[in-house]
Amino acid sequence: MTLEEMLVTAVQKEASDIFLVVGQPVSFKIEGKIIKQEETIIKPNIMEELVNQLYGMGHRDTAHRKQGDDDFSISLGGVGRFRVNVFLQRGSWSAVLRVVNFDLPDVTQMGIPQSVLDLSKKKKGMILVTGAAGSGKSTTLAYIIDQINKTRNCHILTLEDPIEFLHAHNKSIVSQREIGIDSVNYTRALKAALREAPDVILIGEMRDLETIEIAMTAAETGHLVLSTLHTVGAANTVDRIVDVFPPDQQQQIRIQLAMVLQSVVSQQLLPSVSGNLVPVFEIMHANKAIQTLIREGKVHQLNSTISTNAEEGMIVMDKSILNLYQRGEITEETALSCCMNPDTMERELRRVR
Repeated sequence: MTLEEMLVTAVQKEASDIFLVVGQPVSFKIEGKIIKQEETIIKPNIMEELVNQLYGMGHRDTAHRKQGDDDFSISLGGVGRFRVNVFLQRGSWSAVLRVVNFDLPDVTQMGIPQSVLDLSKKKKGMILVTGAAGSGKSTTLAYIIDQINKTRNCHILTLEDPIEFLHAHNKSIVSQREIGIDSVNYTRALKAALREAPDVILIGEMRDLETIEIAMTAAETGHLVLSTLHTVGAANTVDRIVDVFPPDQQQQIRIQLAMVLQSVVSQQLLPSVSGNLVPVFEIMHANKAIQTLIREGKVHQLNSTISTNAEEGMIVMDKSILNLYQRGEITEETALSCCMNPDTMERELRRVR
């Protein structure tokens, strides 16, 4: 199977990831399961050739892999885009490619709550979409950006590593900068962004103190800032941001975060009874009660406040999981293994059986 055939087949089979590892056949992840595509294992010389082809397709200098790993993106006309991670393991090169379609599928097929899509109506502040790697954060953000692009006349600036979804200009102008190609790093790109007249700034990931600091300043000064964190749950997200800063700055950061934070959307992808993956969301909107808890450092009370404000479109992760179970979309075992509080979930499952 040539590299091009591999990419085409992955898209046709609706794979989410392609695995190229020496000593293993080409494998695809389909509906959360890794499936070998052929019997022939990849030998080191073949892997070296595949990696070189990937760099050629991505128009990227192979010098970037000297550190032992590298991220970039490639495109295949009429097929799709692919987020590539090349890395050394046991002295041989390997690669994992995330499949990203050119066009966003119909949003009604994606299971994203309307209250999440409605975040596109926000004009300023910070919106965070959080979750583990592969939980669909980038996809959710892409739909929010798409909604803004279709409905508002503004300048949307995205800073991504690498660019995943391509947004054509619609009512908005969309500028997409790829870290490592169009700018050296997130910090430099974000500093420059403030001079590029953006109304909306998408930051692929808030990785360090300086990026978080500049992002919060941008949100304070009237921009709408959207980004991701690798956290599960609103409370963990607030803690992660505050804990990045030195202890003597943390109270000031709580005050600043309480002012700028609009919403935290935390998500997971769970295996469903039908064999595919189903998204589940925790949604927190920063109303006055939430702002007060963040400002006063009472993060442990966020979940109960989210639970009592369901009429505002808020929901905790475990309630969302329980709802999926009650609708027959997931098993009891999945609910228990993916929830935040297994003891409480077990009691709730007994109650609704």
